[in-house]
Amino acid sequence: MKIFKNKKTLIKKLNGDQNLSFIPTMGALHKGHLSLIKKAKKKRFKTLVSVFINPKQFERKQDFKRYPKNLRKDIQILKKEKIDYLFIPKFKDIFSFKCQNKVFLSNFSNKLCGKFRTGHFKGVLEVVSRFLEIIKPKYIYLGVKDFQQLVLISEHIKKRRLKTKVISCKTIREKNGLAISSRNKLLKTNEKKIAIKTINFLKNRKKKIVLKDINSITNRLLNFGVTKIDYIKIMDIKKLKYENKVKKNCNIFIAFSVNKIRLIDNF
Repeated sequence: MKIFKNKKTLIKKLNGDQNLSFIPTMGALHKGHLSLIKKAKKKRFKTLVSVFINPKQFERKQDFKRYPKNLRKDIQILKKEKIDYLFIPKFKDIFSFKCQNKVFLSNFSNKLCGKFRTGHFKGVLEVVSRFLEIIKPKYIYLGVKDFQQLVLISEHIKKRRLKTKVISCKTIREKNGLAISSRNKLLKTNEKKIAIKTINFLKNRKKKIVLKDINSITNRLLNFGVTKIDYIKIMDIKKLKYENKVKKNCNIFIAFSVNKIRLIDNF
């Protein structure tokens, strides 16, 4: 595994080779990230993983500073996975040049998390667009847990006619049903139990949930110990439209907080 800490040496090494599989991360690697890497390696292209905590997608500096970090452990994990390239850029590497492709932010950015995290998706797309311009990968691998992010990146790539293809990857869960996330590491034992109970409650009732039940479900989850619920929505994942009840192609989407830790999921 070759490690690059600035874009000039990376670009020189790649030398226009676009047969790359790219996995963007913010570090604090877990089994979800590893599943993306394993899927990418099946393409038999060279794999490039980035570790960059993007400050532009955080609304509050406090959240940015609190985001879990363990670069030394991340490097050990990636060496074990035998990836080809690891890119650990600094802020100026990503944001010091003028990007050729203006970010396309579709109306879908106004739904779900977009209503509660001002500027978040614009920040995500800004950094992803710049990574794509630097690396020019054949494929980018993204998890379905961050469904809205996946869709918005896909729409940006399509609108700007970029040659990179998005590969969506299934959500990896712990045995208890909780979607694996870097933020889980910030949960205390009791907080994690509340998160697990919340997700399993919704999963077990998914097919019976209708819009008129959302208020009572919200109150039930608050009684579990959930601190705040931004939304519980039924959405057709093909049409990207809210629905009144769960039917074909529909998922339940939730964003909730246990104390100060905000979690999202869909299933």
